[in-house]
Amino acid sequence: MPELQRVLPKYLQIANHVRDQILRGDLGPGDEVPSERQIAVDWSVARPTAARALDALRQQGFVESRQGSGTYVRDRMKPNRLARERYSRARDTGKIYPANEHAVILSAAYDVAPVHVAEALSLAVGDRVVRRQRLIHADDAPVELSTAWYAHAVGEKAPDLLIRERIRVGTMAYVEQATGRQARYARDEMSSRLATDVEREFLRLPDPSAVLLVRHVVYDSEDRPLEFTEAMYPPDRWAFEATYPVA
Repeated sequence: MPELQRVLPKYLQIANHVRDQILRGDLGPGDEVPSERQIAVDWSVARPTAARALDALRQQGFVESRQGSGTYVRDRMKPNRLARERYSRARDTGKIYPANEHAVILSAAYDVAPVHVAEALSLAVGDRVVRRQRLIHADDAPVELSTAWYAHAVGEKAPDLLIRERIRVGTMAYVEQATGRQARYARDEMSSRLATDVEREFLRLPDPSAVLLVRHVVYDSEDRPLEFTEAMYPPDRWAFEATYPVA
């Protein structure tokens, strides 16, 4: 019988919390992170535990210490904002993007479902789907080109998906409200490949260039796919997964 996973030690839980704030954009490059003293107070832990949390963040490359000043997010931090960071940021702050990011909707229309989209959404090949494409900039540089797909039935109940404007409450929150279906969990698959001509143009990449491809599927409370998104990221940025115990 497999054993249940042990809870991460407190110092890693604290480090992961700060790491998530960095990945979400709540703490940006050059921002000061909480001190040992502040962490000890906020988390009700001993100072050595707080010090170990900060050391873990340094070892992972998220922060750097400055003699006599404090601990700061590294200036060279360039993480990709994956869907899970945006979900948690929207939940906790009511905002999807940090101050240095913005999105432009490139297209929003009905299309015919390609094979891989039909499979992801449990549709028949050739079914009508909503195709919604956006380009995200960070500090005026393009950092993500993504295309979201929804079943035709979702588009009928959520007509704003077909408007080339940002949905201020967040696309998934709007889809939930419009359809009455609640997003329960999501699955991400990551791979890499050479960028297409269109991707190189939008992401301002030389020829040839590789891109990180993330395929993201959101499921509702009945395990039915609600949204399928393909996101492309430039090669000079990275995606962080998780810190976990190794037996």
